[in-house]
Amino acid sequence: MKIALYPGTFDPLTNGHVSLIRRGCEVFDQIIVAVADNTPKHPLFSQKERVALASEALRAEPKAVVEPFAGLTVEYAVRRGACALLRGLRAVSDFEYEFQLALMNRRLQRHIQTVFLMTDYQWLFISSTMVKAAASQGADIKGLVPENIRHALEEKYHKGEVRQGTPCLAPPFNGFRVT
Repeated sequence: MKIALYPGTFDPLTNGHVSLIRRGCEVFDQIIVAVADNTPKHPLFSQKERVALASEALRAEPKAVVEPFAGLTVEYAVRRGACALLRGLRAVSDFEYEFQLALMNRRLQRHIQTVFLMTDYQWLFISSTMVKAAASQGADIKGLVPENIRHALEEKYHKGEVRQGTPCLAPPFNGFRVT
């Protein structure tokens, strides 16, 4: 069985991530969506919440399994029997970082391959950070994230449950002030 590990923070999982997972499932027998705990980012959602949200969003995809993980990604991949790390590329700016990461992972675990899939064109502009920024300002994010995640984001921001990692915490822009 060919297993790929798709690691990430997934704070939150976007439709770009979902598209990549579904396409990965056409190549691999199973995709383990590995939700990272030890991240330098300051996630809006806890790891437990991110795992639950991603699991619900991917429930119709039988080849996708969502799991929490901590530690080195390639070590987790070895423990789970993965032969590859699945990574998405949106633009040239993603490539430089992902290329360096792939080389380091290859150095650490020679038999774990990194497989890059280009993001579908309709998701090129999407990132979890941009989705949070828009949602934090009350923008309509329908169609950018799975519906369960859209509702969870709206609830978080409605309740005022924001963390340092949430961009655009200032009130919405109301135009220029003339002095």
